[in-house]
Amino acid sequence: MGMASGAVPASFSGLKSRDSGLGFVKSMDFVRISDQQRVRSHRKKITVIRNCKPASEIQLEPASEGSPLLVPRQKYCESLHKTVRRKTRTVMVGNVALGSEHPIRIQTMTTTDTKDVAGTVEQVMRIADNGADIVRITVQGKREADACFEIKNSLVQKNYNIPLVADIHFAPSVALRVAECFDKIRVNPGNFADRRAQFEQLEYTEDEYQKELEHIEQVFTPLVEKCKKYGRAMRIGTNHGSLSDRIMSYYGDSPRGMVESAFEFARLCRKLEYHNFVFSMKASNPVVMVQAYRLLVAEMNVQGWDYPLHLGVTEAGEGEDGRMKSAIGIGTLLQDGLGDTIRVSLTEPPEEEIDPCRKLANLGMKAAKLQKGVAPFEEKHRHYFDFQRRSGQLPMQKEGEEVDYRGVLHRDGSVLMSVSLNLQATENFYRSLATKLVLGMPFKDLATVDSILLRELPPVDDADARLALKRLIDVSMGVITPLSEQMTKPLPHAMVLVNLKELSSGAHKLLPEGTRLVVALRGDEPYSELEILKSVDATMLLHNLPLNEEKTSRVHAARRLFEYLQENALNFPVIHHLQFPDSTHRDDLVIGAGANAGALLVDGLGDGVLIEAPNQDFEFLRNTSFNLLQGCRMRNTKTEYVSCPSCGRTLFDLQEISAEIRDKTSHLPGVSIAIMGCIVNGPGEMADADFGYVGGAPGKIDLYVGKTVVKRGIAMEHATNALIQLIKDHGRWVDPPAEE
Repeated sequence: MGMASGAVPASFSGLKSRDSGLGFVKSMDFVRISDQQRVRSHRKKITVIRNCKPASEIQLEPASEGSPLLVPRQKYCESLHKTVRRKTRTVMVGNVALGSEHPIRIQTMTTTDTKDVAGTVEQVMRIADNGADIVRITVQGKREADACFEIKNSLVQKNYNIPLVADIHFAPSVALRVAECFDKIRVNPGNFADRRAQFEQLEYTEDEYQKELEHIEQVFTPLVEKCKKYGRAMRIGTNHGSLSDRIMSYYGDSPRGMVESAFEFARLCRKLEYHNFVFSMKASNPVVMVQAYRLLVAEMNVQGWDYPLHLGVTEAGEGEDGRMKSAIGIGTLLQDGLGDTIRVSLTEPPEEEIDPCRKLANLGMKAAKLQKGVAPFEEKHRHYFDFQRRSGQLPMQKEGEEVDYRGVLHRDGSVLMSVSLNLQATENFYRSLATKLVLGMPFKDLATVDSILLRELPPVDDADARLALKRLIDVSMGVITPLSEQMTKPLPHAMVLVNLKELSSGAHKLLPEGTRLVVALRGDEPYSELEILKSVDATMLLHNLPLNEEKTSRVHAARRLFEYLQENALNFPVIHHLQFPDSTHRDDLVIGAGANAGALLVDGLGDGVLIEAPNQDFEFLRNTSFNLLQGCRMRNTKTEYVSCPSCGRTLFDLQEISAEIRDKTSHLPGVSIAIMGCIVNGPGEMADADFGYVGGAPGKIDLYVGKTVVKRGIAMEHATNALIQLIKDHGRWVDPPAEE
């Protein structure tokens, strides 16, 4: 039934499947805007198309040429060429207002045992003193719910009015109790009323599906009524990893399923005329997370809904890694004007989350206030809801070339570094590029820098320096240098950096024939100036829009450039070149790189990064670059960790164990390991992980392979070794490289 585009035929406006008087019958009240899926049931084939508006209003088109995924022509954000904050209603969380008329709110979550009232109160006070607007506390059972009353009272006595949010999984009765004292309830549609997913590919008939929806209504309605009565807020927070079997049987574990899962609950809220709620669509993979939020907003636009958004990447991990993943996911959406409150999940104490969170909120608010962007342009080629990478044409060897240029870029994503030659210590220079040395000679390794930018060439008579560079060129590392340098002290086989002005003046024609060119541009130039790209043979483009531009947005300028390249069938590789000002703080650099380059890479736009920051540690910049590519699901150069931020449910010291596991396993690129305090986010959070280390009973660990438990109840002290043994048994282990 593949309709390429156009409206859903009128005859399908809601195949009424025995309308039982519920306003949210499964086949109605939802515009199936992404795909019309054949749903198999045991008895008959049903094509489910949900559609509540007259067919003529909803224009569908394929998400990309030839894609079976249909999306609404309505876009997912207010403006495609500048940051305009999406208009939302205001939702009150205690005394804090959430929504587009208010600042982006910052929140975090406690890690104490909720039953430890004094410890929790102390942590909440620390969080409030550090400037968070809202704090969330996990509430597993009745004893924790009772403690919540004491926590709230104790805080009020100490004059702390920060709104408290109860994190609820699996426990409707607990939610009802705690709604009497907390300001907001977070429910996870995947496990509030449905049992935990067993990952059984069940097949549901229309009747069975309907019965489950009625069950959800029975369980969920009392909570909605109570929140209404007490003036509480709610977050309907879907997690990619904990969708119910029922949703998975229809949609798989896709962004599409995440949205539908939340919508089932939202329709019940609306039916009861309760509107004080927000949505979230979290995943540990920033690419999935971005697509899910966009799809959610596109769906809301079709329905005419305006609920605020809570943004976050789950289980982001610790240190630079966690900050990077969060910056990619959250930063991307903020620059499209989406997001009203944010949480950065780190495997660190909660107060450590506040600063990166504030940095992201400020970035989003500044972009929206200045409406940073570029002049309007038509966007036809970017994929909003399904990931497709635009891969630039990698360098090919040309006849007569004496050196191999094929390694100057890497097919999964390239890392370029700006170096200043300090060749007193040639071996250290080679090491800093992460080459491996054999008898003092450099060779490329798994995570070696692909090409280097030398703003200044060594003097022609500096034989040692020139030999050091020749050795890099011999192993197919690119050496890029500005036109003026190459003209005055030529380095054989260097690639030459030129700007559009130099190209149009023809200055580069004085270079020896066959010189490889690298073109630097801003992306917001008049199209007449970009025309010259059609007649030039560039090895790559460096997109560099200075980060200190007040009004022009780097992300929108790059999107405009990619649109121009694709429209004109120019398939040059494009490297995101970010220049940070002197003395940029490390966190600012990680967040700036994630938000500015990551926002493009998650859309498949770009072939690598070049991060420059004067006086910043070289190794830190190199690691940040590789982290960025791995966070955008491009090039894997180390073990991928999915680790939760720890909360009162955690059954062991997550930070300590996480560090111990990383210490022993960080050298396994292509392997991903989940480290979870408990299983509340569902084995599905391991959707991305090969192996899992999960708190079972107190002091005991369960080990998973993918979504399946393979060993239960291993004593804590043996668990790390058992995990390593498990990786060995599955043939994924290599011994760590010996120090040279």
